[in-house]
Amino acid sequence: MSSILTELKRRKVYRVALAYGIFASAMIQIGGTILPIFQAPHWTQQVFIVLVAAGFPVSLILGWLYDITAEGIRRTPNAKGLRVYSKRQLWLVGIAGTSIAAVALAGYWFWHPWQNATEETSDVSSNAIPTKSIAVLPFQNLSPDNAGTFFADSVQDQILTNLAKVSDLKVISHISVQQYRNHLGENVREIGRQLGVAYILEGTVQRAPNRLRVNAKLIDTRTDSQIWAESYDRDVADLFVIQSDLAQAIVNQLQAKLSPQQKAEMEETPTRDLAAFDLYLQAKEIVDTYTQLQDPGSSLLKAVRLLDEATERDPNFVLAYCYASRAHNLLYFLDLDPTPKRNLLGEAAVNNALRLRPNSAEAHLAMADHYFRCHRDYERAQEELAIARPGLPNSVPFFNLSGYINRRQGHWSEAERDFATAVKLDPRNPNAVNLLADTFILERRFPEAKL
Repeated sequence: MSSILTELKRRKVYRVALAYGIFASAMIQIGGTILPIFQAPHWTQQVFIVLVAAGFPVSLILGWLYDITAEGIRRTPNAKGLRVYSKRQLWLVGIAGTSIAAVALAGYWFWHPWQNATEETSDVSSNAIPTKSIAVLPFQNLSPDNAGTFFADSVQDQILTNLAKVSDLKVISHISVQQYRNHLGENVREIGRQLGVAYILEGTVQRAPNRLRVNAKLIDTRTDSQIWAESYDRDVADLFVIQSDLAQAIVNQLQAKLSPQQKAEMEETPTRDLAAFDLYLQAKEIVDTYTQLQDPGSSLLKAVRLLDEATERDPNFVLAYCYASRAHNLLYFLDLDPTPKRNLLGEAAVNNALRLRPNSAEAHLAMADHYFRCHRDYERAQEELAIARPGLPNSVPFFNLSGYINRRQGHWSEAERDFATAVKLDPRNPNAVNLLADTFILERRFPEAKL
């Protein structure tokens, strides 16, 4: 045994084994990336990995027999200087190489995420639609001026935000429903199928100088029938009261459970300054869609300016501080402005939000975002997410951030669960779908990545 070990060292077979291990690892990574691009069947990658493993004993045998010299590739002489070899030793090298390759291959299959991934994750393409599920489509603007369109959007967005606080409901995110702005004449059942909801809420908004009229109707997408309608004709200053009342009426119609805390949050006024609220909504749109912007740097800086103006008008505007922090965090994280000053600005904004409302779920989400993007502190980010989770049952930013952090920590099943939830809440958002698909690709589960 000692003689063959000495020969392995003298013939530099150890170096060959190490070099082939590095080569094999690189080839598996390259193959895992290239093969899906050409839509190769799933089994081709498994065959590719087996072939790479089979090459290991061959490389050891060649390393035993030959050496690279200044004169080229030459047969390695034995210890006596003769260019002959022992068949017994050669068989031992081949058997050892095959055994190591087999163990490595078995370990790879045992460890690999495609084998160990949990089955608890729901099928994203499932046709099962929860009964208590709703999409709030963009409200039509009936005001004579174009500015009324943005106001109508703000009414719709706040109703959606209020409903999203109810844990007993599935509420489709803002980005997905925006694609149905001009949905008149479209098949309601088809919209329900595409969004995975049993109900849609649609309505109109008409704004006069000091008056506001909101009409809303709730439609069952399974039967294409209207089951509820209401009109609100009040002073413009009662905007948030209208939105809260309307959201609670929908909760009652869907017979969803509404906790006292959720009811209180619905009735809470984000700000008493409507101009500040308009500024906030403009900035919120930028932050929530930053992956779809042509120039995210200038757009995020614009969002910061809008939010700074909003908080100047209302220094107690918690949500504005939260989104300001998230905008600063993105500028830092995306290397658009990775400076200590930008980091401190993000921290100061979220600290203002927590000072004003220590129990705010949005504020704790913003703090988790800050720990993740600016400090890479995953543990503290997870602690903040745990605090925010009960108050954000339908928040796509929450589930995306949680998925990011779990993926960074190697918690694959948890990351998959989070991203799958985000897709269910935002099925028409390419970014949400891509995050889940990327996770499947990293797990080498290529058929499932074709969402």
